[in-house]
Amino acid sequence: MIKIAVIFGGDSVEHEVSIISASQAMAAIDQTLYEVIPLYYAKNHQLYSSKDFLDIAIFKDIKKLTKHYPSVMLYKENQKFYIQSIKGLFPKKEVIDLVIPVVHGTRCEDGSIQGFLETLGIPYSGSDVLAGAVGQDKVFMKHILENCGLPIVPWLWFYIYDLEANKVDYLKKFAKLGYPLVVKPANLGSSVGITLVNNETDLLKAIELAGQYDLKIVVEKAITHLREINCSVLGLYDDLKASALEEVGKQDEILSYADKYSSQGKSKGMASLSRVCPAKLSAHMTEEIQTLALRTFKVLSCSGVARIDFLLDAETNQIYVNEINTNPGSLSFYLWEASGVSFPELMEKLIQQAILRQRQREKMIFSYETNLLSTFKGSKGAKKQ
Repeated sequence: MIKIAVIFGGDSVEHEVSIISASQAMAAIDQTLYEVIPLYYAKNHQLYSSKDFLDIAIFKDIKKLTKHYPSVMLYKENQKFYIQSIKGLFPKKEVIDLVIPVVHGTRCEDGSIQGFLETLGIPYSGSDVLAGAVGQDKVFMKHILENCGLPIVPWLWFYIYDLEANKVDYLKKFAKLGYPLVVKPANLGSSVGITLVNNETDLLKAIELAGQYDLKIVVEKAITHLREINCSVLGLYDDLKASALEEVGKQDEILSYADKYSSQGKSKGMASLSRVCPAKLSAHMTEEIQTLALRTFKVLSCSGVARIDFLLDAETNQIYVNEINTNPGSLSFYLWEASGVSFPELMEKLIQQAILRQRQREKMIFSYETNLLSTFKGSKGAKKQ
């Protein structure tokens, strides 16, 4: 039986969201085919593993959890991968074959976890280091989208310390974009630190708020008659499929963290969000957005499952790519269920894609055999050159 470790948690602001998403994902994996091993990455940067973590109720007291369960490490030995307790005279260890990252936000979804797994050489599902990093950083993402001709709203970015040194110049640039504006940290998700503003005073307050989360800030032209449309993409390389579309509801002027995850105090992750699925759009508009989603997924080198969020101007019908979530909340299973793919089928596809990618990577050349060191004379020889 293939043993699958599901890693979740992290120290981002989306820590709890990751726990919810992972709980949903683990429950959807066919446990007659696979053994599921929860791998919890706590805010103290320690890993913990126990089958008890399959029950989300255990995370109601995380401090108690980290004291009660021993921390573990993930390592490779003799071409096998292990999770092993760090403490104990005879530490328990368990073989794993594959990792599914269900992480969100900075130092998690941004390629950090994927980089750790890459150094071990262990197969994992979803986007790789590059796609994760680009998808998390809105500045790099927007530059790539612009370069590839994908539609995005007028925008600019800056470092918070540059604003302090050139405040007058930047205020002129903001005014040129035209109010209302949206201010957001460049590297954050779940609508944390994002503010819609209508004047310069509120703009400066919003920048101060966003600056608490990131030194790099994005300011965008807001869409006044806004409809927010989401589409998920699933696949690997050229085998890509776009999901049904959803239109998300919101209580505030922009979709907030509370809108996404705290519906009536009973959060089920993104699956609890008020939504219309499929979105009430024409067939032509639906196809256009799905095509843009596929293009976005491909130009950002994504794999596995991602969610692309769009802004639709209801007055002009102009569509804009807003952002991509390379490891979306709840893995966007609700969009795939609306597309005829059940959550267990979605997890099976992610597992098989990870296995296929690993097999293809094993055929590629990553190391080049040379005899360079046999002729190297050391530091003294280098000084003579």
